[in-house]
Amino acid sequence: MDVDSIDKRLLDDCHVLGTVPSGTLLLNRNASLHWFILVPQSKLFDVLDLPLNQAQLVFTDCAAISAYMKEELSYPKINFAGLGNQVPQMHLHIVGRHVGDVCWPDPIWGNIHHSSIYTNDKVRTLQEGLVKSVGLVVGAV
Repeated sequence: MDVDSIDKRLLDDCHVLGTVPSGTLLLNRNASLHWFILVPQSKLFDVLDLPLNQAQLVFTDCAAISAYMKEELSYPKINFAGLGNQVPQMHLHIVGRHVGDVCWPDPIWGNIHHSSIYTNDKVRTLQEGLVKSVGLVVGAV
């Protein structure tokens, strides 16, 4: 997926990490929690409208990202959502949660008040981990 086809609001809020088979993987700039966003390669708005073979690919990528977050980043719980109320372009949120995180037990939307920023080194480290764990292709967007 061409980065120019991704909604500007997503790009403003995120680092572009690279691509996985189903689309482009982003990282929310707020480093208070690990919050990945997968933008599937589709013009459809809702993930449930995807053809079955494409939906399977999207969910396979999301499950691999979730496993990486549990195994490598030590999150016991992964929240997963596809909303699109403010940004209609299909995008899926994959968020690591743990007891005591910055907005626990509340939802992340509207409740992350602490804002820390990822360093370039931290972004590269996450990319390297995702390359090994989920087959992320860096620089392919």
